[in-house]
Formats: sequence, structure tokens, C-alpha cells
Amino acid sequence: MPKVTRPRNEKGEFLVDYEEKVFEDVKAEPGEKALVTFHTVAFEGSIGFVNLLQATRLKRKGYDTSVLLYGPGVTLGVRRGFPTLGDEAFPGHQNFNKQIAKFIEEGGKVYACRFALQALYGHGEGALIEGIKPINPLDVLDLVLLHKKAGAVVIDTWTL
Repeated sequence: MPKVTRPRNEKGEFLVDYEEKVFEDVKAEPGEKALVTFHTVAFEGSIGFVNLLQATRLKRKGYDTSVLLYGPGVTLGVRRGFPTLGDEAFPGHQNFNKQIAKFIEEGGKVYACRFALQALYGHGEGALIEGIKPINPLDVLDLVLLHKKAGAVVIDTWTL
């Protein structure tokens, strides 16, 4: 059996060069848009949270950024908590709510499909985090098409 002779990693050490940036720091030109769509279930994987962070980063880079929650993606936008709404039952329990609220506070727009909200997940508009705009299911495709016509950056978030 081989022996490991390397010293144990210690707190505060660097294992990678996190400061090297290979590409230029791209910023939006005036009027440029971005859309991040979510067809993913809250807490079913990291992609929902990671791309909420990406949406926030796009906003901070100057893009007029929108988030679309449709299908199971509406589950990212509902108020949650336990034992009461707003309570954090475990560390990270409110990560979606907090990140969406921060994104909206910074000027981002969030839309949620009314069909998915009611027909698929049994929620009303009152279940949404404050600032999320409920939209008609026919608006889902049009929102995507409007961003495509504007030449927007589009990031589609899906999980199976």
C-alpha cells in the first residue's frame, strides 16, 4: 500500500491560483440585455442557485438582466420557511429567496409563469417573493423571443 507523505492541507492555504484571470472582464455596452431562464426545481441541484448568481453578476456587469421562472422553475420564486415563512430551517434554506431578493434590489427583473405556479405547483401569486412579476403562460415564449431579437445573452437553466 502506498504511503501518503505529503503534509495535510491546512486552513488558509491556497490550492489554486484564484487571482489569475485569463479573459478580459467583459462589461455590457449601453442597452445590452441578458435573460436567464429557469426550468429547474429548487434544491434539486446546484444549477438553480449558481445561475441566480450568474444573473446577479450579469446585472452588475451592466446588462439589463431578467430572470424567467417557468415550469418547475417557479419553485425558486416562492416564499419558504419553517416553522413559519421566512424562518431558515437549516443553513442555506433561504438561499434562493435571499439571492432573488438581492437581484431584485439591484434592479433585476424576475418573471414567473402563472400556469406553472397554479396548475403545476398549486401556488397563488401571493406565494411569490415580493418583486416577482407573474406572467401569462403565453408570455413565456414571447419574453425569450424579445430577448433573442434584441441580441441578448441568454442562459437557459434546465435539470431533468
